[in-house]
Amino acid sequence: MANTPSAKKATRKIETRTAVNKNRRSRVRGFLRKVEEAILTGDKDAAQLAFKAAEPELMRAVSRGVWHKNTASRKVSRLSSRVKAVGAAAAV
Repeated sequence: MANTPSAKKATRKIETRTAVNKNRRSRVRGFLRKVEEAILTGDKDAAQLAFKAAEPELMRAVSRGVWHKNTASRKVSRLSSRVKAVGAAAAV
């Protein structure tokens, strides 16, 4: 248990940051889920729109310190290739 005033303040700050970061992570997961659903339905236009909305959210999470840069870049890269594959599969 925190005893000093500064330690008590630190625990309050940690609780606040945890709540904010939890919200941000949840928001990013929602955007990713929309892209996944659009890919699974095979709708190229919906997948591209969802991806264009998700990419800035991923990078925003990086800039806020919620995710690591390489993790977000990897996810963007893999989602991008899957969205392109949806378009290729529809053309064939």
